[in-house]
Amino acid sequence: MKTDQAELIVPEGVYAETVLSVTHYTDRLFRFRMTRPQGFRFRSGEFAMIGLMVEGKPIYRAYSIASPSWDEELEFFSIKVPNGPLTQHLQRIQPGDKVLMRKKPTGTLVLDALVPGRRLYMFSTGTGIAPFASLIRDPETYEKFEEVILTHTCREVSELKYGFDLIEEIKADEMLSEIVGDKLKHYATVTREDFPFQGRITDLIANGKLFTDLGVPPLDPAIDRGMICGSAAMLKDTKELLEKAGLTEGANNKPAEFVIERAFVG
Repeated sequence: MKTDQAELIVPEGVYAETVLSVTHYTDRLFRFRMTRPQGFRFRSGEFAMIGLMVEGKPIYRAYSIASPSWDEELEFFSIKVPNGPLTQHLQRIQPGDKVLMRKKPTGTLVLDALVPGRRLYMFSTGTGIAPFASLIRDPETYEKFEEVILTHTCREVSELKYGFDLIEEIKADEMLSEIVGDKLKHYATVTREDFPFQGRITDLIANGKLFTDLGVPPLDPAIDRGMICGSAAMLKDTKELLEKAGLTEGANNKPAEFVIERAFVG
């Protein structure tokens, strides 16, 4: 469904940006890139409210910005919900279509919300990888941490492809690959198919397999920092495991050892 440009009345305080490319990964997942408004500033890891005009009314949902803060375009990674008020329409967008975006980004998955440390864990399930897609492509992440571990758990192997694509894009980028070097580790697991690494990330933390597989010591509040983005159950369980290891939850106004993004739950 192409938006008729003449009919698009943009609400005040909202950008209307042009879709540049769309990649469908599975029947449930897709990513798209769109133009970045001039003067739009955000910190890597933040989210924005994006939307479409549906039957004359704007419908918005919170979406992590998957591109890093230096990127000239904006990238988003989305699930397709068959009857989702927004995603049933968003999954049909094509290059040239217009997407609405509110002007103020926000979010807790930012480097400023963490106290300095040596190793940064990014725990994600499903489309929860999106804010980390931004952060693993931001040079500041590697200035602040010696080691960055991105975990991504999905039900099926095909759903991991976006994460693997990100790693390949970093390797192919001359400037970024030099900055990242061997600091980034990507740990992908599935829960419903055969794969070298299987299981829920919470189980793999609890039984220690995550640390054995990566060749790193168990969580240590003195050096380890965490960011969590995923389903409500995953957030709760991972938070409990990090707290059990002695890490404290932080926020923008009170940095600590780990942060959680709760904007997408419910």
